[in-house]
Amino acid sequence: MNDKDRDDDLIQVVEDEPAARGRDQHRWKVAIIDDDPAVHSGTRYALYDYELAGAGLELLSAYSAAEGRALLAAHPDMAVVLLDVVMESDGAGLELVEEIRNVLKNDTVRIILRTGQPGQAPERQVIVDYDINDYKAKTELTADKLFTALTAAIRSYQQLMRLVETRRGLELIVDAASELFDLKSMRKLAEGVLTQIAGLIQAHCEGILVLREDQRAGYAILAGSGVYAGMAGTAESGLDQTMADLVGSAFEQRCHTFRGEQTMLYIRTASGREVVVALRSDRPLSETDRTLVAVFCGRLSTAFDNVILYEQLQAANETLELRVAERTRQLTGANERLTTQWNRLKRTNDHKAEVLGTVAHDLKNPLGVILGRSEMMRELLELDPPNIERAKSQIEQLRSSVARMTGMIDALLNDAMLDAEDIVLRVADIDTAAVIGAVIDANRPLAERKQQNLVYSGPASLTGRADPDRIREAIDNLVSNAIKYSPPGGRIAVRLSAGPDGHEVAVSDSGPGLSEEDLGRLFGRFQRLSAKPTGGESSTGLGLFIARRIIELHGGRIAAEANAEGPGATFSLTLPSAGPGAAA
Repeated sequence: MNDKDRDDDLIQVVEDEPAARGRDQHRWKVAIIDDDPAVHSGTRYALYDYELAGAGLELLSAYSAAEGRALLAAHPDMAVVLLDVVMESDGAGLELVEEIRNVLKNDTVRIILRTGQPGQAPERQVIVDYDINDYKAKTELTADKLFTALTAAIRSYQQLMRLVETRRGLELIVDAASELFDLKSMRKLAEGVLTQIAGLIQAHCEGILVLREDQRAGYAILAGSGVYAGMAGTAESGLDQTMADLVGSAFEQRCHTFRGEQTMLYIRTASGREVVVALRSDRPLSETDRTLVAVFCGRLSTAFDNVILYEQLQAANETLELRVAERTRQLTGANERLTTQWNRLKRTNDHKAEVLGTVAHDLKNPLGVILGRSEMMRELLELDPPNIERAKSQIEQLRSSVARMTGMIDALLNDAMLDAEDIVLRVADIDTAAVIGAVIDANRPLAERKQQNLVYSGPASLTGRADPDRIREAIDNLVSNAIKYSPPGGRIAVRLSAGPDGHEVAVSDSGPGLSEEDLGRLFGRFQRLSAKPTGGESSTGLGLFIARRIIELHGGRIAAEANAEGPGATFSLTLPSAGPGAAA
């Protein structure tokens, strides 16, 4: 069905201009998702004059489940969905319900299912199996019943949104109270209160916070926001008449007062002092806003008394306070040094335990091979005549095991060196393409042994600044890993390019890819992937950790992702083209 046919079926209802302007402030969003244009036009006609709580409707149409999915993703504040069950497929509407709740994570929108074939999706089963609010057959959904069902759904949505707003507000109150109680300056506390109230009601506010310590005296302006931001510390005579009247009314009534966009909050501390917050907001506060603001203000009395007492004590004991502060700084510094030393010792001890475990596990196999092969070689040499050829074969096996042990020890030494705190990079001008070429040449025999195709794509030369030995080591870890986990006959591609953030190197393999568990712990120390090397190679679990440390020391980034098409994964790193100094 084309757009023209749909437009022909719509009935355009033109409202009086004043009524339309009255509803522009707030409208309940309702989605009509149905493949029948007549349903859209009929629904719009039935609901053209609908109004609830002073707000009309904003009706949005979608003619398939796919269009509905996009519509709901673009409008997370949708109040109600009128959803057809059977559209492009028999269960398209039910599948969309699952996606709304589980993929879009929208638990507040109310869903009313409408079907022209009620027997195809039995009502009891649908109500039990799916998170919907109503299920109606199109034949029974008259204008009155549609009005009733929609009103119930909007009221339910309104209550849910109030719960959501209340929960958000209470979380903000808890966080704000903790932050405000840490403040020791009256001005900072006052500024923090104004900021937190604006954040709590999610509205643009301008106003002042004043303190009166004696009812017979005037009040002091502690903080301001908006047009009053520069009035902190000034006398009450500097206020405009409107704001002065608001403050005076709050002191006179001694309670919270809400007049449209004007809000007056009154706080009396345990010490008898009075605090007034006078605000003008860009909208009237809702009942939820008022409740949250009242709860928030109830926690401020002690905060103001604490700050006042602190400032009085600080003024009376300035010399003693300075000495205590100095001693506190000394003790804090000593404690921080002790904590740093303890953390360093703990890290060293944990690292030692990990190294010992890794060494014991990873060196056990090659040592066993060396012991067994040496015994076999002794027996071969004791034969009469000695079997020299087989003895040479055993020697090759011994050399291979020793090489594996040497590689493990090198990795452990590199890890220990990278863990030190005084690492110095030997930065120089390098040709990144030449470094990659040297890595590929060194790894090509390993790839050919497994009949793998190791290819490079990128410029013949690309200059930059880095530690050439370290960068070569990082790239070598990525390439050797790709060879290790790719199957015989696989393909390893190394790409180099110059991007806006620097030189970008990507190594793609044809291995089994990366699981969700792998992605979560990929660059950790002593972490092995869920996949196994395809040629029986060993792994210390340090290669990717070392590569990450090297790249981070250069101010770059390293990442990994599963290939979008086909098996395998791609490891990529970015190096600042001007060297670590530029990144810092």
